[in-house]
Amino acid sequence: MLVRDAMSTVVLTIGPAHTLRQAAALMSARRVGAAVVLDPDGTGTGILTERDILNSVGLGQSPDTEYAHAHTTTDVVFATPTWTLEEAAQAMAHGGFRHLIVLDHGEPTGIVSVRDIIRCWAPAPRRVPATTGSPH
Repeated sequence: MLVRDAMSTVVLTIGPAHTLRQAAALMSARRVGAAVVLDPDGTGTGILTERDILNSVGLGQSPDTEYAHAHTTTDVVFATPTWTLEEAAQAMAHGGFRHLIVLDHGEPTGIVSVRDIIRCWAPAPRRVPATTGSPH
């Protein structure tokens, strides 16, 4: 199975000047655990994850005065849609992260997470609806 089969195509993009609170609100509204940070005038493409926000708040920093650029990972490993899930999982395990930005022709087209890979490798069992009443 390939990354394109597992990735989420819902890609939340933010700018480096978003506060962590703004980023968290957008991530929560979209129900995603990471945002792609696009900084065409600076570091290029980076990623801000829920863990980055949690670490900042845990240090006592205010999410209203901390900006995405200060917490963005910029030495990002990018996947392509044609990577295998094994290649993506290896990159994540080697790098110690849970999200990969998927680039297609240099543009972010998706994000694949550990959860996405697990869903493909171990799909949830089908649930049989409970019956009610008597069989007659």
